[in-house]
Amino acid sequence: MQPEFLSVASTVASVFLVMAVGGFARKWKWFTSEVDRSLAGFTALVLMPALFFHRIMTDRNLSMQLDAWLPALYGFGCTAGGFMIAGWIARLIGPWFGIRSDSQRRTFSLCTGIDNYGYIPFPLAEVFFPASVVALMIHNVGVDVALWSVGLFIISGKGLKDSWKRVVLSPPLLSVVAAVTLRQLQIDSWVPGSILQACEQLGKCSITMGLVLSGAIIYDYAQQFDWKRAWKPLVLAIAVRMLLLPALILLLAKTTNSLELKQVLLLQASMPAATFPIVMTRLYNQDIETAWTVVVGTSLLAILTIPLWLVFVPALAN
Repeated sequence: MQPEFLSVASTVASVFLVMAVGGFARKWKWFTSEVDRSLAGFTALVLMPALFFHRIMTDRNLSMQLDAWLPALYGFGCTAGGFMIAGWIARLIGPWFGIRSDSQRRTFSLCTGIDNYGYIPFPLAEVFFPASVVALMIHNVGVDVALWSVGLFIISGKGLKDSWKRVVLSPPLLSVVAAVTLRQLQIDSWVPGSILQACEQLGKCSITMGLVLSGAIIYDYAQQFDWKRAWKPLVLAIAVRMLLLPALILLLAKTTNSLELKQVLLLQASMPAATFPIVMTRLYNQDIETAWTVVVGTSLLAILTIPLWLVFVPALAN
């Protein structure tokens, strides 16, 4: 049964309202930019891994065969493919939309090619596709690998040789590998209950903290948004990120018989651009204005489009 539009819209609105809290807190200086790096690090390196570990360890429906890693392969493929398609389009027709320099093309490719794969889809999955939350976590491992290999090469010219430690030693990846391995070896009962309870408590904080941080970051960049110069790149970003790539993801979803993976891909297809590439763009001195345009513009539009996706396209997941 398709969810009612108002019910979906209400749930999506609640997610963006949490982000709005971060924006208002930044505006009123209750939440300053000086703490962004430390809180982002704590969320990514402690809270999210705790969430992943607890959910995988306690999900009794998770397959313990090698196909448990299939969502990660799809995550890597969709993200790496998204980077390459966005880069090809930026080179082919980008100049007509104000994307002319090499820096603009690199930034457009990175920011448009990757969707918001963490903080927004997780709370939506909890409500609409609860059985797919673990598949979403494993999917995101593949997205991270693509981001720190193909994505890093695009934005900086540095490939996996320079980022392999970041990929292999990533706490989210390690937590997923540890939990799946323990389950596959059937020794998960050896993990003390106190550890699982601690991970559960930490994990409960992760999504809220991530949404608040995202809202604060978007508020910062929205202040510097020049709509007169941004509308042309934004039109192209919307066409690629919110039309072309979702259509390809939905076609890809037809290649799997896994209902949970179909649901994960449906969620990913509905997402705007991820916020973290803005940080990478700044780190490697590429075109910040293009990054702001893609991330802020698609995020604002997603408030309207996500409910439409979840109402009118869920037949794919059934």
